[in-house]
Amino acid sequence: MSSATDSAPTRLLLVGLLVALVGLTLEPGWAQDDGLDQQTQIIPTMGIGGTADSNGRMIAVTGVDVTGQSILYLVDTAGQQVCVYQASGGSSSTQGIKFVGARRIDLDMLLDGFNDKTESQGKPLAFKDLQQIFESQGQTVQER
Repeated sequence: MSSATDSAPTRLLLVGLLVALVGLTLEPGWAQDDGLDQQTQIIPTMGIGGTADSNGRMIAVTGVDVTGQSILYLVDTAGQQVCVYQASGGSSSTQGIKFVGARRIDLDMLLDGFNDKTESQGKPLAFKDLQQIFESQGQTVQER
């Protein structure tokens, strides 16, 4: 078993990636850089009361969705699975928890791109095109 300090950077990275993923599920806003023909995605921050935590296998992120309902994202990093739950409060007739969805993400992580809106000079910029740009500048791109 590793100590908490050994896994802290890994947990922080995984939580950061999950928070970014959560932000991507929201409607993204785009801002143009200073003439560099690159776009930077602005990731909305989580609402009041949003939290994230993890252990050696699971990452849990809570927040509030656009409808005002509490939401829970669970990521099983070992099993490469994500599950989403929505909880509602109020009177006893409206209280409850709803399973929103689940997905294995192992194959998702192998994709070069999906629903990728990356552009350069107004034209789509696919992964392979971006890879060629890096390689033309003498930078090595590692294949998986």
